[in-house]
Amino acid sequence: MIKIFKILLISIFTLQVSCAKEEKKFSVIDDTDIRQQMVGLYEEGYKELLKGDTLYAANKFKEAELIFPQSEWAPMASLMAAYAYYSEDFYSDATNQIKDYLKKYPNHKNRDYAQFILAMCYYENIVDEKRDLEPLIKARDTFKLILKKYPTTDFALDAQYKLELIEDKLAGKEMFIARHYLKSKKWIPAINRFKKVTIEYDQTIYVEEALHRLVEINYRIGLVDEAKKYASLLGYNHDTSEWYKESYKIFNKDYKYKKKINTKKLKKKDKKKIITRFKTKFMTLFK
Repeated sequence: MIKIFKILLISIFTLQVSCAKEEKKFSVIDDTDIRQQMVGLYEEGYKELLKGDTLYAANKFKEAELIFPQSEWAPMASLMAAYAYYSEDFYSDATNQIKDYLKKYPNHKNRDYAQFILAMCYYENIVDEKRDLEPLIKARDTFKLILKKYPTTDFALDAQYKLELIEDKLAGKEMFIARHYLKSKKWIPAINRFKKVTIEYDQTIYVEEALHRLVEINYRIGLVDEAKKYASLLGYNHDTSEWYKESYKIFNKDYKYKKKINTKKLKKKDKKKIITRFKTKFMTLFK
């Protein structure tokens, strides 16, 4: 039994020595060569990005990260790959790349840029908020995160602007549903939806109409005091509104005016301008 134990012990020791030799054989890495290769791949990706071959550029940035993940260049290469995807509207690829970057590099200095790309990917995927709210909600939450964690960064103002547009879209969805209930004469569901707009989306362009509809419905179902309450609220906050004039007319049938409902259009930023400024900033950082 002792002999067997000795043989076993010698075998394990021999195997460990053998493995150690193998490890020693493959552990000698020329960091200088790898760094040069990484910089070469990064520069190639950068040049191709400037030329407009974004997919090829993204692949080169990813290769640069893969070849030397311990380098200070690695997180920048990962971020540039995400930007390359985003600039060409490959939002799914950009989203996956950004999530990978955020997971791998929790302390990198440019996480604010990463969060902004991620938020924009969600935002650009908003096709019809009346049917699919998921991209809208994800964009809103990510923009809020940017304002909370990085309030003094370059993209905080853009995040605030986008949040206002998102709030308008969410309010628009509520108004769409509320109008449907109103048309169907389902008074209670309609009231609840219009109330939600006045409470949760009181800074949007829809709050004036929502208050007027509450005046209209409550008056129609005989809740005159409730109708007056909302009319007073509308008049106090929006006394020059066309919707206030509509509400005033409900209580004063002889009141006449030229009907001109405000159809204020949302001001939209040109994506090209955002991309140009975003690109300039990135080129400064990573050149």
